[in-house]
Amino acid sequence: MWLAAAAPSLARRLLFLGPPPPPLLLLLLSRSSRRRRRLHCLGLAAMPEKRPFERLPADVSPLNYSLCLKPDLLDFTFEGKLEAAAQVRQATNQIVMNCADIDIITASYAPEGDEEIHATGFNYQNEDEKVTLSFPSILQTGTGTLKIDFVGELNDKMKGFYRSKYTTPSGEVRYAAVTQFENVIDRKPYPDDENLVEVKFARTPVMSTYLVAFVVGEYDFVETRSKDGVCVRVYTPVGKAEQGKFALEVAAKTLPFYKDYFNVPYPLPKIDLIAIADFAAGAMENWGLVTYRETALLIDPKNSCSSSRQWVALVVGHELAHQWFGNLVTMEWWTHLWLNEGFASWIEYLCVDHCFPEYDIWTQFVSADYTRAQELDALDNSHPIEVSVGHPSEVDEIFDAISYSKGASVIRMLHDYIGDKDFKKGMNMYLTKFQQKNAATEDLWESLENASGKPIAAVMNTWTKQMGFPLIYVEAEQVEDDRLLRLSQKKFCASGPYVGEDCPQWMVPITISTSDDPNQAKLKILMDKPEMSVVLKNVKPDQWVKLNLGTVGFYRTQYSSTMLESLLPGIRDLSLPPVDRLGLQNDLFSLARAGIISTVEVLKVMEAFVNEPNYTVWSDLSCNLGILSTLVSHTDFYEEIQEFVKDVFSPIGERLGWDPRPGEGHLDALLRGLVLGKLGKAGHKATLEEARRRFKDHVEGKQILSADLRSPVYLTVLKHGDATTLDIMLKLHKQADMQEEKNRIERVLGATLLPDLIQKVLTFALSEEVRPQDTVSVIGGVAGGSKHGRKAAWKFIKDNWEELYNRYQGGFLISRLIKLSVEGFAVDKMAGEVKAFFESHPAPSAERTIQQCCENILLNAAWLKRDAESIHQYLLQRKASPPTV
Repeated sequence: MWLAAAAPSLARRLLFLGPPPPPLLLLLLSRSSRRRRRLHCLGLAAMPEKRPFERLPADVSPLNYSLCLKPDLLDFTFEGKLEAAAQVRQATNQIVMNCADIDIITASYAPEGDEEIHATGFNYQNEDEKVTLSFPSILQTGTGTLKIDFVGELNDKMKGFYRSKYTTPSGEVRYAAVTQFENVIDRKPYPDDENLVEVKFARTPVMSTYLVAFVVGEYDFVETRSKDGVCVRVYTPVGKAEQGKFALEVAAKTLPFYKDYFNVPYPLPKIDLIAIADFAAGAMENWGLVTYRETALLIDPKNSCSSSRQWVALVVGHELAHQWFGNLVTMEWWTHLWLNEGFASWIEYLCVDHCFPEYDIWTQFVSADYTRAQELDALDNSHPIEVSVGHPSEVDEIFDAISYSKGASVIRMLHDYIGDKDFKKGMNMYLTKFQQKNAATEDLWESLENASGKPIAAVMNTWTKQMGFPLIYVEAEQVEDDRLLRLSQKKFCASGPYVGEDCPQWMVPITISTSDDPNQAKLKILMDKPEMSVVLKNVKPDQWVKLNLGTVGFYRTQYSSTMLESLLPGIRDLSLPPVDRLGLQNDLFSLARAGIISTVEVLKVMEAFVNEPNYTVWSDLSCNLGILSTLVSHTDFYEEIQEFVKDVFSPIGERLGWDPRPGEGHLDALLRGLVLGKLGKAGHKATLEEARRRFKDHVEGKQILSADLRSPVYLTVLKHGDATTLDIMLKLHKQADMQEEKNRIERVLGATLLPDLIQKVLTFALSEEVRPQDTVSVIGGVAGGSKHGRKAAWKFIKDNWEELYNRYQGGFLISRLIKLSVEGFAVDKMAGEVKAFFESHPAPSAERTIQQCCENILLNAAWLKRDAESIHQYLLQRKASPPTV
């Protein structure tokens, strides 16, 4: 699942980035304490508090489900019949099943060759999402048939079997019924009503039931066949088939790539990808029918921006990777969630790099995933990659940057440590051995260890079973023609240098490069102790030495002052590779946030990026300056930091200009949008004037803005606009036929600065004009837009908490809403206020997020107290004596 998901189920992703894995219906579950059994459960709701959880007894297990559902899209209800072949393994008078959001009408069990026994009682355990069927006599060991009739509601919570609202090309509002299923083999009139159509599906392979999917609605589609003969279809809203062609192209390239990489064929005859209007997460990897938000699947050749094309490519790559890693082989229990999501979050980049090498996607990985994971993992309230999960309601708390982005980062590090050849060999061994079964983290390590001959389990246990990561301190000494390096490792903490005994240790694969060949490792070592020394042969005194080539190792580096000084010219003259320039800057920024070095030192380094051409390096620099700007918004010298931003970004802005030049590509388009948005938001006069001119022409229909320029222009005119500007933006939102354009507008509305307009935007967030899953980004945009917006958004959340919490049923969107809205505060007392509010308004699935937010608020406050004055003095000094470029 991409980036996030709604219900605590085995599937889910982020953005971030599936639909709520459905708490669909009632399903038997074999106890999977023995690893070789398939998991047969769906969504499980969040609990008010953590408590011991018992997995289902193994007395009765399913062999095959036959499920009939009859949805009513007028009354928003459904009727269902389950006929399951089952095996009674131990005599019992009860059958315990998972059951969510349905009412059982009748239930019976018929032993093979014997009479049917009707259940005499249904005991629902709603908080555990279980039901116990009681029978008047003992069910003896052997096989039989379980029959259940039930009814339920097509809810509007984007979870389970739910309704999704959409508008037809003629403007009529209609509904689709959405969840999960498989391959059509027959259509015929429904026997009780000739106006209905009955659709039958083929029998599936052995699979986990959370991967079942079906959708009832009106769709167009485009189709092709992969070179391996798999039928690939992309389903779109009616009239928008053209917008499915890009995803179709990506999917058709991706299936053969994974088949070749794993040396395991795709096991189904078809794969469908479908765009769903109301969808909580980015996408969900249902086997054979992958469901997506419209913005994660649809690309309009004329109106989609470059970043949207890239996002669609990554999400398609992620979900199709799950068809092998997650679907063919499924994790044994929630503790191993990261096996699904961390691996898919890594290999999606490998796939996109194969399909679109011009994206320079691995450099983008470092900014998008690697550094994001390190930011979260440096907190005291982080968690290990492998978290022991008892009650499945606890799983919502670990659908975060640790499971996804840190998981992906340590897989990337492992792949580099093993080498591609042995890694592919080990993956094939793993998938072949455990296909149609469950597996745990240890099973993957065993396969990779057998393939590579390296101590994979010993190394990786230090990364998955304990939280955090190391800070490697390095100093150098020239010894004749060689360079002696002294390395030491300690846990990196966001609050400053690690203090205390029993410091955790990691087995760290370390690569070392020099200016003699910046793109090749001169030495590779495994640092398996707190301190060690290494000698680099034939390194001249004027050559620099750098750790962590390619920013692949999941650690931060602190250089001695002399080593750092020797590296800085490599930023200005670009002799350091882009990903290493990015990693060096990001390490320094994080050291400053933690109080290990001064923030002023980092500002000086940032000025060295004046010649930087790489989009991703600028993106990471922009992100860090945004964090610093948010911090400084709590002071009276916010304008001074904006002047610094303009000074840093103006040269690249002037070089790029507003319009593409012949020969430019994907990354140039991304860079132009980033730089113009940064300059416009900071109030750069020429950028603001040109944005206003182009916006006026766009609105009047004289010259429509290119898709890549819309976000920066919208942001700029809103930030420096008035009520009329906001009204025009809301009108554009209403007129937009494409969800990407609506989202583009929603994300920037919070840039407005006037208090009454901020309130208007917040009210708009909960209106019918905004899809439920997008409300979070509107409110989050307000919180991130300004100091006043942050306060207004927090008050709005408190005032509307009941509606927001009920809307998202305590799922991952609540966690995201809280994070976006409060972690920008930098006053100690706000941490107490946030903590107190959620003590009286519990959000169990967001408990860890709340703790992390409070910790970040306190860290921000400490950072501000520590460095505000020196930052201010440095900015004043620059103003008095501007640096020469």
